[in-house]
Formats: sequence, structure tokens, C-alpha cells
Amino acid sequence: MFGLSAKATVGPADTARLARRAEELGYRSWWVGDHVVLPSPRVSESPMEPTDPILDPLVHLSYVAALTERIELGTGILILPQRNPVVLAKQVASLDVLSGGRVLLGVAPGYLEPEMAAVGVRLSERGGRTDEYLDAMRQLWTEPEPAFHGRYANFDHVDAHPRPVRPDGPRIVIGGHSPAAYRRAVAKGHGWIGAGPSPEALATHLDGLRKAAAEVPRPARLGRLEINFVQIDPVEVEADAALRYAELGVDRLLVYPLPLEDPAEVDAFLERHASLPH
Repeated sequence: MFGLSAKATVGPADTARLARRAEELGYRSWWVGDHVVLPSPRVSESPMEPTDPILDPLVHLSYVAALTERIELGTGILILPQRNPVVLAKQVASLDVLSGGRVLLGVAPGYLEPEMAAVGVRLSERGGRTDEYLDAMRQLWTEPEPAFHGRYANFDHVDAHPRPVRPDGPRIVIGGHSPAAYRRAVAKGHGWIGAGPSPEALATHLDGLRKAAAEVPRPARLGRLEINFVQIDPVEVEADAALRYAELGVDRLLVYPLPLEDPAEVDAFLERHASLPH
């Protein structure tokens, strides 16, 4: 399940009802997006109107964690360059501990220049910051004496506890459809997350990931790269398409009940798609 921290589904009562219902119906994971601010007036590449509500992903997932017991809690994605990596490492570890190790930290560099500018980040720096921040957070999550000295993050002689539940830190999921995103997923992610209209679109991304795997080494500690995919345009997923996604190796097929204007319609969408593999 994807996207239920925005528009008409942001209220506490609807969030509680839908989260519990998703778990009852057997959904494996609950994913939310991230925009700290949105361009106003709206620009062509913006996914939402500036007045559309969207909750902070970690605050929202903390609320969902308290309402559920099993469902995985994913950011799909969190715009990493907009966050302080030391503070974020603490927030993610805290959520992971309180949820019993259910966090899937999906990250990407972002793409909206007005949003980046509002938090003091140059668009040209977003890739470098993403890579450094991932390495810096891993130091705080896993090393007995955390230290990192980079262009955008710099610390030593500090420590942070509690650590995440897994000794290697929470599972990292890299989002994006560019060659750089594919390489980052191979080199730094337990998984990759993308979106598209069909299994054929996914196949193109898988080709990109295979090419990246021939270009950059993958640390053995990361294991097999997990594939997470959101079908959009159309959002309705037919049974034959779900089977094709499974054949292509999708680990988590995420369904996205756009346009998120009516909680009752979202509930019905959940019911319709509950029998699909997620």
C-alpha cells in the first residue's frame, strides 16, 4: 500500500482505520512519500498542488507503527538531501526500535529546485549529499566508534543509541529511474523502488539495474537486491499484471489508490486489491 499520508487520508481517524484494515487484509507494507514544501504556484514537474496536505513521513509512520503489529513501514521515498543525516539517523533508529524493526528507509535525491532551495540545498549537490548521508548514517547505526569526514557531513567522537534492531541498520531502499539511481541501488541499497504503468516498464528498469550491477561492485552484506514497484497510470492492478510482476521478480508490489480524495474510495481500493501479491 502506498501514499496514504496525503490529501484526504491525512486525518488521525482515517489513518487508524485504513492502517488497521490494511494489516487485517494481509498487506505486507505501508509506504508514504515526502515533500517538506511544494512550489507555489505549482510547477509542471510537481506531483501535487501547493495546498495539498502531505504529512511528514516519519511522524506519520510513527503513528502507524503504534496502530499496527506486523506491517512494514516504508518511506517511498524520503528526500535525503533535505535532511540532516545525524538527526535523521536518530529519528530512523528510534522508529525502528519502537516498531520492532519494521522500517524500510526508502531514499532518493529529489528533483524540485524550489523545495531544495527552501531548505538551503543546491540542486546540483543532491546526488553527492545522498551518497554521503547514507554512509554517514550507517556509521552511526553500526560502528562502535562512529566517525565520518566528508564534504557535506563531518563528525567524530560521538555516539548515538539505541541502535536500529538489525545489526547492519534498517533496510535501505533506493528510489529513482536514472543510471545514477540504479548504480546507487546496487552499491548502497538493500532494495530499489520505482514506479511505472506496466510490467513492461518495470522490465526496462530491471535492464538498467542489471547494467549497473556490471559497472559497480555490490557489498556482500547487502545480499540480493530487492525489487519494489508502484504501478501508476493506471493505478488499478489486474490479476494477470500482478502475476507478471511476480514473474519479473518483484518482492513488493505497491498499489497506489489515487487520487486520494475520498477515504471511502481508498477503503474500497484496499478491498479490491487485497488478493494480489504485495
